Amino acid sequence: QLQLVESGGGLVQPGGSLRLSCAVSATILEHYSIGWFRQAPGKEREGISCLSATGSSTNYADSVKGRFTISRDDAKNTVYLQMDSLKPEDTAVYYCAADPRLFRLCLLYDVAYDDWGRGTQVTVSP
Repeated sequence: QLQLVESGGGLVQPGGSLRLSCAVSATILEHYSIGWFRQAPGKEREGISCLSATGSSTNYADSVKGRFTISRDDAKNTVYLQMDSLKPEDTAVYYCAADPRLFRLCLLYDVAYDDWGRGTQVTVSP
């Protein structure tokens, strides 16, 4: 079972930026597609971005497209989510998760992911 640890959350003003990190305890990170999800109070968990195991394919939810960027540092076994132009509606707990089955594609459906981190809180407020 993989261990995933998110970090980088915090309080930021609207229009600001944060970079979330997901450290993965995988021998070879390229064997896993990694997804970022978020859950706001009273709302369902939402898939917002993912990166395929090959690194060649990404997906973004419409709500974050053009503002968020996912990337990976294989040497550090870490996946990043750069979040720019943050809005109050981006406030949520953000989770990363690993999918060991897809390699060339990735999905924004949480049922596709086996292992999850505990999350990091992001609050966007004046």
